[in-house]
Amino acid sequence: MTFQLPAALARPFAGRKRLVTGVAKVFALLVALPLILTPIYAVVPPVSTLMLWSGLTGQGMKRDWVPLDEISPNLVNSVIMSEDGQFCSHWGVDWGALNAVLDREGGPSRGASTIAMQTVKNLFLWSSRSYIRKGLEIPLAYYADFILSKRRVMEIYLNIAEWGPGLFGAEAASQFYFKKPAAKLTPRQAALLTAALPNPITRNPAKPTRYLNSRARNIEARARAARDYVGCL
Repeated sequence: MTFQLPAALARPFAGRKRLVTGVAKVFALLVALPLILTPIYAVVPPVSTLMLWSGLTGQGMKRDWVPLDEISPNLVNSVIMSEDGQFCSHWGVDWGALNAVLDREGGPSRGASTIAMQTVKNLFLWSSRSYIRKGLEIPLAYYADFILSKRRVMEIYLNIAEWGPGLFGAEAASQFYFKKPAAKLTPRQAALLTAALPNPITRNPAKPTRYLNSRARNIEARARAARDYVGCL
């Protein structure tokens, strides 16, 4: 004997089943996209979710992609020494830095993110801080570090980082704030751009506050001592 649900109960059950199936398909697509796109981004300049969101919401999307050779080493050194001093030695995640900040109030901070983690966050995730986002960043950062060279990770990061509303990448930022190509950034200008990264919407590298100037001086001093820290590039 075959049991059948009454029609009045079968319809809601079928609706819920379709909803669960739809959600599962969307989740599978979200998981598959980074796995598929990351190898493609080894050769193709990517567009990040933040860039797409900025364009869709009317903020604009200014980005001039340039190869790493056309970005001043001053900026590369400043970013590594400020954002991820162990960039050349870890495999995408710096567990020492991550463990040091996970227990702080307010959830995991930018200070816990390596350049690989920030890159995959910008490419595939969202900007608000949460343990869920951090949990997704970690496997994606390992994957990106495995698939991409350190040089390519840095090249992508510097070309998709946000430096103002609708302003993305080192070249666009350098032209906007200092009226020069990224290749010609001075140590001071590179340090100011780096100091603005944690909060690019409110920090203006061309009109630095006392705090931004102080932070830039510290970054500039650390960048001068980069040496082996940037050896993988």
